[in-house]
Amino acid sequence: MKTFFHKIMAITMACVVIFTTMSFTVDMHFCGDTLVDVALFKEAKNCGMEMAMNTSTSTEMKGMSCCHDEQIVSIGQDDLKPSFQQMDVEQQNFVLAFYDSYLQLFSPLDIHEIPFNGYPPPEIVTDIVILHEQFLI
Repeated sequence: MKTFFHKIMAITMACVVIFTTMSFTVDMHFCGDTLVDVALFKEAKNCGMEMAMNTSTSTEMKGMSCCHDEQIVSIGQDDLKPSFQQMDVEQQNFVLAFYDSYLQLFSPLDIHEIPFNGYPPPEIVTDIVILHEQFLI
């Protein structure tokens, strides 16, 4: 369960990084109040009404157009590597403490000497289990 949770969190964080750094444009073409075309990353196709207006012989019709285009632009984040000098003092202290504690996780442990390792155990004079007649069944 723990590994499954870690995999889900890793995938979620990767998607967050990808979507925050990616820039995209949504281009929409409306003819009147009706949405005709939506396009990502390129220009939306028009409905052909503008061509009909330009070829019209009437001068009144050339100035009027029922079509309009809308663009939604999302600009992604460019600087993903903030410098250490841009942080305030509290953030710098936190980063240094976290870095130091993280490095200590991987330092080799000191081998502690057992102080009573050289002493032999005491001799058993009588067997206490038989003496009190307490046997495991």
